[in-house]
Amino acid sequence: MQYLSTRGKMPPARFRDVLLEGLAPDGGLVVPAQYPRVDSLLPRWRGLSYAQLALQVLSLYADDYEPAHLERMIRRTYTPAIFGSESITPMVELEPGLHLLQLSNGPTLAFKDLAMQLLGVLFEEELARRGENLNILGATSGDTGSAAEVAMRGRSRMRVFMLSPYGRMSDFQRAQMYSLQDENIFNIAIEGSFDDCQDLVKAIGSDVAFKREHHLGAVNSINWARIVAQVVYYFRGYFSVARDESEQVDFCVPSGNFGNVLAGWIARQMGLPIGRLIVATNENDVLDEFFRTGRYRVRRGAETYVTSSPSMDISKASNFERFIFDIVGRDPGAVRELWWSIDTQACFDLKHTPFWGAVAASGFSSGRSNHADRIATIRAQFERDGRMLDPHTADGVKVAREHRRAGVPMVCLETAQAVKFAQTIREAIGREPERPAAFRGIEELPQRYERFASDPEQLRQFLQVHAL
Repeated sequence: MQYLSTRGKMPPARFRDVLLEGLAPDGGLVVPAQYPRVDSLLPRWRGLSYAQLALQVLSLYADDYEPAHLERMIRRTYTPAIFGSESITPMVELEPGLHLLQLSNGPTLAFKDLAMQLLGVLFEEELARRGENLNILGATSGDTGSAAEVAMRGRSRMRVFMLSPYGRMSDFQRAQMYSLQDENIFNIAIEGSFDDCQDLVKAIGSDVAFKREHHLGAVNSINWARIVAQVVYYFRGYFSVARDESEQVDFCVPSGNFGNVLAGWIARQMGLPIGRLIVATNENDVLDEFFRTGRYRVRRGAETYVTSSPSMDISKASNFERFIFDIVGRDPGAVRELWWSIDTQACFDLKHTPFWGAVAASGFSSGRSNHADRIATIRAQFERDGRMLDPHTADGVKVAREHRRAGVPMVCLETAQAVKFAQTIREAIGREPERPAAFRGIEELPQRYERFASDPEQLRQFLQVHAL
């Protein structure tokens, strides 16, 4: 398998060459040269364990590992000790025809653990092989940060520098990150939005000389390995509800940065019989606007709302570039032109271009949820069966119900556990969410972080002092 850049100016590379990278050297995102088709393999994959299924999928994209070596790393990752059960991602039925794929049973109670735990193992082994160190620079709107820090904490060859928007995460999310006292973890609270954090990461990552000098890598979903690890649970979810491979299954995915739903697009391109991929957004509805109108319009400053589903308070979806690369026929010149339009005009519009037909044929749809919607959804589900939905999952369930098709199973992807968003849960059902014993009193622990302006130079200087 060869890897290319969406901007077209990166020489072909193998999986292990791009494993530690964020942005490609030309400022684009790394993508596989093709998506392998697995239609004929699906009946054989149906009965596999999660680790076995992960091995089958990852072997297609990471074929520069010895199979036994890759298998060992995957089996170290997907265990009941880490994810709470043999199934790793249990499926539950919320109501007839509507299912919830539970993805939040990992160490930080969010779906990000499923990829990040594997990245910790892959990174550690690759760095040992090379005899190198890595400084991970990332941005988080809430869950990526804690998942990355827990996966990488205490690993001697790595340091993690995680940017988060000051005052815009839940108390629990903030405590999960800032209470870590490991010497290789650095939390940096940025005065601004998640988009400002993400822009800082891209600004530093696009400086190729600085990136190489300080051995910078990424764990955000701009990292290809994050995306391919998430592809696995679409196969698992499909097999859990489809009686055989002749059936379609629809998936509804709460998404802000487009990485989680992009993994579903890749699974569909590989031949998994996904009928539709429905993107659920909150009030920050840049993705919903695109799939309804063809216009992709980045919001700025006050246009990005602070909501009760904060992990989706994103108005500039990094992974969208990978999808658009496929939509424009994998033409890097077209991608460069569209992203030039974003840089200069903060938008592009595909509605009246030859590419709009490809969007219409992509299987994507979308919907939007607001605070009142998620409160009502959380309350109704709790009254129905005692299940507590986190606010992002509630956005997904609300939109999923609006897009149900008769006779087609609908799977909603869970984002996180409700305990991470206690204030919203209290408002919805009048009681505290259940809290695992390991997280009792986490908000009272000492917190350690730096507070910076949204200034690339200040961040650059900090990295120069503290990077390995």
